[in-house]
Amino acid sequence: MIEMKVMGIALDTRTGSPIVVLHDTENRRALPIWIGSAEASSIIRKIENLSVTRPMTHDLIISIIEKTGYKLTKVAINDVEKETYYATIYLEDKDGNEMEIDSRPSDAIAIAIRIEAPIYVTANVLSNGSVSTDSAKDAQEAEEFKNFIQSIKPSDFAKLMKDNDHHESEQ
Repeated sequence: MIEMKVMGIALDTRTGSPIVVLHDTENRRALPIWIGSAEASSIIRKIENLSVTRPMTHDLIISIIEKTGYKLTKVAINDVEKETYYATIYLEDKDGNEMEIDSRPSDAIAIAIRIEAPIYVTANVLSNGSVSTDSAKDAQEAEEFKNFIQSIKPSDFAKLMKDNDHHESEQ
């Protein structure tokens, strides 16, 4: 498995759907994963260190994990089938016993970044969905992609985040 980090959140210009973009530690491969707006909002909040007055869903999950005596050790995006990605959250109890929890990648990522747990992606997933960011023939496209991701601002998601806050507070 290859360790990856969150590069940022982008918007699919065709559909308006959010995309979380992961990159490897050498910044040679990028893996875009289309996600829901609530998960995008949660990831953006952590990236931008925006605080909320009450625990949001992913904060609550971490609290439950910790209060029950477990530790989140890592998350892995380990499969893709027909454009649907699959992930696993790995927990460990005080005796070192490991437990695997099936998860959507967006939730696994949103949880992992809150506690700085490593995010891994299998070679199979990378070969099926990643984009080279350092290929000589695609250098211009790769540079444009990096610039696009880095140019995204939290204000680009202001309406998205406001809609999600309103939706969560009604539930």
